[in-house]
Amino acid sequence: MQNLRIGIPSKGRLSELAGELLKQAGLSFRRQNRSLFARVKEVPVDVTFLRTDDIPILCAEGAIDMGITGSDLVCESRVEVDQRLALGVGKCRLALCVPENGRIRNVDDLQNCRIASTFPNVTHSFLSARNVDVHLVRISGSVESMISLGVADAIVDLVETGSTLAANRLEILEEIGQYETVLIQGRKCADAALADRVVRRLEGVTIARAYSLLEYNILRTKLAAAEEITPGFSSPTVNSLEDKDWCAVRVMVRRKDVIGVMERLEEIGAVAILETSINNCRL
Repeated sequence: MQNLRIGIPSKGRLSELAGELLKQAGLSFRRQNRSLFARVKEVPVDVTFLRTDDIPILCAEGAIDMGITGSDLVCESRVEVDQRLALGVGKCRLALCVPENGRIRNVDDLQNCRIASTFPNVTHSFLSARNVDVHLVRISGSVESMISLGVADAIVDLVETGSTLAANRLEILEEIGQYETVLIQGRKCADAALADRVVRRLEGVTIARAYSLLEYNILRTKLAAAEEITPGFSSPTVNSLEDKDWCAVRVMVRRKDVIGVMERLEEIGAVAILETSINNCRL
C-alpha cells in the first residue's frame, strides 16, 4: 500500500508554518536540494511540496491525500474536499476595498464597476448574492496598486493589519469573509485510518498552541473563587501543600487570557503564579 501523501506549500511563511506543525506533531522530515518529496520518519507518510493554490485542486483530484493550505484558496478553487481541521494560524480577512473618501460608499455603488482581485470566484459569488454586476479583473499579485494604475475602481484582497491599505489610501468597504490555514482531505484518500491519526496529532498541537499551563498556590478558603477564574478544560488539578491551609492548582488557560487571569488570581491572594507552554496534548 502506498504511503499517505500530504501536500504543503513549497515556499513562503505558510511553508514554514506547515513544516513546524508537522514536525511538532511527530511527523518529522527533511527536504533535500529543493526536492518535491520527503519521507516522514515515524509513519508511512510522504510530504509533497506544491504551490499553495494548487493544493486544494490536487487534493480533490487524488494526486495527494491531504493538504495544508488557506481556507480562502479552498473556497476560491470550488473543489470538493473535506476540511478536517482549522490549524489556528495564518488568520486573515478578505475584504472589498475602495479609495478613501471616494464616490463608492456602499456595495450598490459598484454596479458596472471594475474590480481587481486574486479571488474572482469568491468575489463573483459575493456580489451576485447582492445583485451587483461588475467587470472582474483577475490579478495574480499587487492588487492594491490596481486602482492607482487605473485598472480598477475597487479591489478584493486579503487584509491582515491594514497597513498596506493605508499606504495606498484605501479603506474597507465591506468584509467578505475570514479565513485561516486548514488541513484538508480528499474524497479519494488512500488510507482513512492513517489520515485520522494525522488529524489527531495535529489537533493535539493546535490545541496546545492555544493554551498555557498555569500553576499557582492559593488558600483553601479562596479555592472556590480561584476555580471560578480558572475552571480549566474539564476541571483544575488541586494538590495539598505541607501547610494544610494552602493548596497548589494546575490548570489549562487560553494563552490569550493568561495575563488577565494572572492579575485576577493575584487580586484574590494567589501566589507563585507560573505560566508554562504546552507543546502537545490530548484532550
